[in-house]
Amino acid sequence: MEGQKQQNIQKKSLKHALFEIYDKKYKMLLVIPLLMLLLALIQIGYQISSTGDFIKKDVSLKGGVTVTIPYEKDIDISQIEKQISSKFPENDVVVRTLKSAGSAVGIITEADIDGNDKAQVQNLLDAVESSLKIDLSVVDYGIEIIGSSLGASFFKESLIALAVAFLFMGLVVLIYFRTFVPSMAIILAAFSDMAVALAVINLLDIRVGTAGIAAFLMLIGYSVDTDILLTVRVLKRKEGAVMDRIISSIKTGMTETITAIVAVTVAMLVTQSEVIRQIMIILLIGLIADIFNTWIQNVGLLRIYIERKAKKGIII
Repeated sequence: MEGQKQQNIQKKSLKHALFEIYDKKYKMLLVIPLLMLLLALIQIGYQISSTGDFIKKDVSLKGGVTVTIPYEKDIDISQIEKQISSKFPENDVVVRTLKSAGSAVGIITEADIDGNDKAQVQNLLDAVESSLKIDLSVVDYGIEIIGSSLGASFFKESLIALAVAFLFMGLVVLIYFRTFVPSMAIILAAFSDMAVALAVINLLDIRVGTAGIAAFLMLIGYSVDTDILLTVRVLKRKEGAVMDRIISSIKTGMTETITAIVAVTVAMLVTQSEVIRQIMIILLIGLIADIFNTWIQNVGLLRIYIERKAKKGIII
């Protein structure tokens, strides 16, 4: 009994110590999300300087050829990819397994070659045929060609849609709250979530397609949800102290975020679709980043805003 009581006391003291840091050192804690954003922007800047683009695009966004072949044998994907890539040293080649119910049913090979160049397309087919040791003339394979101009058009339109969605989100927030600092805090949190997610997928060497752009659009909604919840409870509600309202927001918001993280993680692990997996990975990274950007960054900025208002005699 004494040991159990001692453990409970230690847990309470640790919880109290963490709360004290969160309550009293909130300005110092702002360094964490701001450092995350800075590192993300540095990575994105490096990505632009080294590759000429801020994101690694797949065939659907930059054009190329995709070959899908029925294939049920277990193979070393990385080795096959190296063999095909050796024939196209100046192009990006990606090979992945197509699965159904956990079993391999096909091989997908993507290469950013000119689909209008019949010789290059044939060279790709020959390389796939050689590496897999099969005769494509007796295999019912599929081939999809996306022109570079069409891929560039998809990418441009996707970026426009993303920018417009972000712009309208910002306008709605500004119109609703009608105060600059809280509105900018919400917009900054959403931007930080997207920047961190982008930097991490670049580091993971994930090639983003149209599905990935859709995931970033979804992330805007996920990001502002908890931020608006926090801001409404802190600024619009009057009952209780400011910190009480923040704690109430954390309980509700973290329940939402953890539920979403669990759902996204399960979907990512269970799905056999690379498209869905890419969406889930981006959402998962963004949701984890949002914990820091909402409950440390946004909370800190709101408390600074409230303190400055209080010094002017305005009680919130």
